[in-house]
Amino acid sequence: MPVVFRFFSVFPLWLLHVMGAAMGWVVFAVSPVYRKRLVENARRAGYRFGEVRAAVGHAGRMVAELPRLWLGAPLPSRMTGEACVEQAYAAGRGIVFLTPHQGCFELSAQVAARRWSAARGPITVLYRPARQAWLASVMETARNRPGMLAVPTTLSGVRQMIKALRRGEAVGLLPDQVPPDGQGVWSPFFGRDAYTMTLAVRLAQQTGAAVVLARCERLPWGRGFVTHFEPLPVPLDERLESAVLQINQAMEHLIRQCPQQYLWGYARYKQPRAEAAAGVTE
Repeated sequence: MPVVFRFFSVFPLWLLHVMGAAMGWVVFAVSPVYRKRLVENARRAGYRFGEVRAAVGHAGRMVAELPRLWLGAPLPSRMTGEACVEQAYAAGRGIVFLTPHQGCFELSAQVAARRWSAARGPITVLYRPARQAWLASVMETARNRPGMLAVPTTLSGVRQMIKALRRGEAVGLLPDQVPPDGQGVWSPFFGRDAYTMTLAVRLAQQTGAAVVLARCERLPWGRGFVTHFEPLPVPLDERLESAVLQINQAMEHLIRQCPQQYLWGYARYKQPRAEAAAGVTE
């Protein structure tokens, strides 16, 4: 399977996106569970299927571009709103980058690393290792690239993120990912309670890091990507539940800027699975 990944990593982006869009619609057609969840999640946020139907193809594009993203040449990209990142670094603060499952969310960390890691240190990103040994190996190799350090969702990984923030470096998370039981709280997300991680809030509160919102928008016809940065509108509340709600509202804000590229088929409202907790105590 790694050979297949390397084979597709040299394909032009436009061709990967064409194949990915077709794959996305095939999955949508043959999986009634996925289809129902996508439509219901979008409706809960106030969108008719016709308004977000492009999300079906974009979900496939996200998968198809992974070989190029992980193993191929750098993808064409530009950024907007980078002034808020510069200001946080200039103030000597660490940065917690938060991005939803939208567009090419993995590229946002690569873009930030290429821009700032040489002068400001690497960006530490949290990831959940794949269960398949071959995929876990590919992911570890791909995500540990120049300017980026990938750490697993374990207590050791969380400690590395805390240390990075205290050194004035940056970390990256996807706060709309459902955490294991004991690592989150129930908080409204598009009008329905969703089990939401507390890690992002705890990292920022315990280290004094700035919170920067990021979303990576996929341009049409394989022309590349645009990563948008913006600051959190108001400082995080000192109360954990209120701060988690702020993060959820911030993710809603980003998603509404380009709902056609959000993964509406993600099981955002599922029950958390049981797993050893990775608490933040340092």
